[in-house]
Amino acid sequence: MPDEKITDAKPADCAPDCGGPRVRGIPPGEDRERLMCPDCGYIAYQNPLIVVGAVATWEDGRILLCRRAIEPRKGFWTLPAGYMEERESTREGAAREAWEEARARIDIDHLLAIYDIPRISQVQMIFRARLLSPDVEPGPESLDVGLFAWKDIPWSELAFPTVVWALREHHERLGRTDCAPAVNPTPDALARWETML
Repeated sequence: MPDEKITDAKPADCAPDCGGPRVRGIPPGEDRERLMCPDCGYIAYQNPLIVVGAVATWEDGRILLCRRAIEPRKGFWTLPAGYMEERESTREGAAREAWEEARARIDIDHLLAIYDIPRISQVQMIFRARLLSPDVEPGPESLDVGLFAWKDIPWSELAFPTVVWALREHHERLGRTDCAPAVNPTPDALARWETML
């Protein structure tokens, strides 16, 4: 079982006179361990995080990439993407991340892919979008940003497998709008993509 950070902070849902979630156990009617408060019965559910981002292109087909200024994978290139905030839609989150990481204004077209990454408890939703201007610059989480033609993408310097997957899905679907969102690629798809470079 992965290590979990247990803080002294008590959730607002706990009773005022209890000690907060601090004991692991299987709640009645459930099938897995949870962090619980033995005083009031509060259960601290830990659910996967949702990452939203975009393959954003300019009119000439160049793709926006950001060089990460933060860990993990600091110094590597990625799509503008990050965790959703509360009370925002997935589209709003993707647009916000493009602005925060690259000072890019985008118009989202459609959902390109949904990737399940259970080992780090993430669901990644990547949209296809168009840049409203080619004028981009690094935000606080980026060392550099750039617009890359397909042949110039720094493939060996991409931060995460899902960035590679999304870029290749985008490339395979150029000119098409009738596609269902992609999911984690099969071994056959991965092998086919190796020949695309």
